[in-house]
Amino acid sequence: MNDVQSAAYSVNQKVTDASVIFDQTIAQQYVLYAHRLAARGYVQAAVGNMVMRVAHPNYRDGICYVKAQGVSLEEMTIDDLVITDVLYGIILFGDRATTVGHQMNREILRLRPDVQCVIHLHHDETIAFLAAGYEKIRPTGLTLPYLMQKPLQYLPAHINVEEDVGPIRDFIAGTNAIVMKRHGFTVLGRNVSECYARVNILASEVKRNIIAEQLAAVRGQGVDYISDEEVGWMATHGDAVMYPELKK
Repeated sequence: MNDVQSAAYSVNQKVTDASVIFDQTIAQQYVLYAHRLAARGYVQAAVGNMVMRVAHPNYRDGICYVKAQGVSLEEMTIDDLVITDVLYGIILFGDRATTVGHQMNREILRLRPDVQCVIHLHHDETIAFLAAGYEKIRPTGLTLPYLMQKPLQYLPAHINVEEDVGPIRDFIAGTNAIVMKRHGFTVLGRNVSECYARVNILASEVKRNIIAEQLAAVRGQGVDYISDEEVGWMATHGDAVMYPELKK
């Protein structure tokens, strides 16, 4: 642990550290996935963000590649990336500040060393579905529990963990996706590819819920959702199904 990690700093304070070098390969991967999210219609204005954690010998929790404030994931280029630490949110590379939501990103990464990517989106269908009075997103297909592997965590509208990260410690170990009423969702992954896949399947399941509820209402019947017991079993067998190992 170096001097930067052993002293207190302020969020968005510029700190020079010659050991932190901007990696173009990682930056290009970040922009690739940012634009993929936008191409799927998930991005509105400059809200929402993504963070990718990279290991660094001088920072026990690694360092964060993250979009700076003031530009959308859709518009951004490599020039809009900054690097921060996890503990304090200091700017180790770049000349712009991060958004308030990066506090949430950093707290998730601090508490979940297995997580290397966090994606937060103000997803239209999720906000509308919960605003319509539905309390939960319930699986209609198999992919969500197999890929998500933990239950969804729901937060009421009055809890904003972007501004107050305190509540995160109480639930983050037990989930890989936070569904936030009137806000959207935040998804966790062991790498950017898994995180992106989990975003896609969560967005798809919200859409399936809406369609299934509409079709069931026309028929005067309820929706045949997957039971909690089945969901629990699939979650515990997710890696075996989604990432089978090569047999030799």
